[in-house]
Amino acid sequence: MNIIGTVESLWRYPVKSMRGQELDEMFAGFSGVYGDRLFAFRSSASPKGFPYLTGREQREMLQYRPRFRHPDKAAAPVNLTEAENLGSGVNPVYADPADLMVDVETPAGNTAAIDDPSLIEMLREGIDDKHHLTLLRSERAMTDCRPLSLLALQSVHQLAEETGTMVDKRRFRANIYLDLPSAKGFAEDSFVGRSLRIGSKVTLSILERDPRCMMITLDPDTGEKAPALLKKVAQSHSGMAGVYGAVLAEGMVRKGDSVELLD
Repeated sequence: MNIIGTVESLWRYPVKSMRGQELDEMFAGFSGVYGDRLFAFRSSASPKGFPYLTGREQREMLQYRPRFRHPDKAAAPVNLTEAENLGSGVNPVYADPADLMVDVETPAGNTAAIDDPSLIEMLREGIDDKHHLTLLRSERAMTDCRPLSLLALQSVHQLAEETGTMVDKRRFRANIYLDLPSAKGFAEDSFVGRSLRIGSKVTLSILERDPRCMMITLDPDTGEKAPALLKKVAQSHSGMAGVYGAVLAEGMVRKGDSVELLD
């Protein structure tokens, strides 16, 4: 076995561009993390190929806190145990949409349902009037590219050294943060084209490096910009930080799980 590290933390983002949830365990499925980016807001001013309102346009989005109304049903597919006991690779059944509804705590401390029209009005405050917003709901994660994103803590530490500033890992909005104690920063780049096993079951194919945009310049708590970070990533790392992966074998991933390089 070629154990290279462990899972440092796990994250999902129920609403695209809003604050993430740190989890002790999560289900990694073929379509992505269970409960990840199920909701987003479409903007009439965004390109058709990427129609979402994000922190690029509304930095305050990062301060909105989404929470599942029924957290027990949002933890994992409803029949996961039964599906696994069949032992034949049966895909588990996801919860009904009503069981995966989200409420959002606003920066002011108020709470609104994700489909409350007042939430759209709040998101439109301070941005150009050309942004007409509608709520999107998906059965699978509305990720930018691939189903899962991974980043090593060592890469975050290297960027902090290179920029001479504190760098919060949450800026990168990864699903899985890896701790690779014997490696230098950006060691995950070498995983592209290879496979990882996380824990006893979940297997990922690492497909490509993760191209970064101005979202990483935004402080996850305040929305304040730090342009030097993106500039350093562009100049020293070809604009990339972290990697994207696809799930080959579904299952639960847990904080502290071992990470094994398979090939």
